[in-house]
Amino acid sequence: MSNETRLDDLDHAIIAELEDDARLSNTELARRVALTPAPCLRRVQRLERAGVIRGYHADIDPKASGRSFEVIVAIDLTINDGQTFVDFEAAASALPEVTELRRMFGQPDYYLRVLVSDHEDYEAHLLNSLSRLPTISRITSHQTMRRVKG
Repeated sequence: MSNETRLDDLDHAIIAELEDDARLSNTELARRVALTPAPCLRRVQRLERAGVIRGYHADIDPKASGRSFEVIVAIDLTINDGQTFVDFEAAASALPEVTELRRMFGQPDYYLRVLVSDHEDYEAHLLNSLSRLPTISRITSHQTMRRVKG
C-alpha cells in the first residue's frame, strides 16, 4: 500500500463488503456502502491500484478438488542466511501441494500448509518432495483434525 493511500470510513466499508463477498456487483456494493455506482467504482479501482485490494479469489472446497487431507508442517533450516531463504522458498513454493508458506520469527523457520488426498499421499509427498528441500534440519507434521475458522 502506498504511503499516500489514506483510507476513510467509506474505503473500510467497501473493503469489509468485498471481504464478505468479492463477487458483489459494483451496483450492489455501491448500494451497501451508500454511494452511487460511479464513485464507488473509482474508489475500488483506487484501492486496487494502491495494492489495498490485491486480488479476488475463489474459495474451493478441498474435498471437491480431492485434497481434503490438510497437514501443517513446521520446518527448521540448518543455515539461516539470505540465499538459503531464497532457495528454500523458491523450491517449497514450486510444490503444488504446498498451498501456503510462511517464514516465521523464531522457531520454526517456516510453516507450510500442505493439502493432499490422504495420509498415504502425504507420506509419499513427505518422502519424495518435502524432505528433499534444501537445507532442512527438521520437519514436524501436524495433521488438521478440523478447520474451525478460516
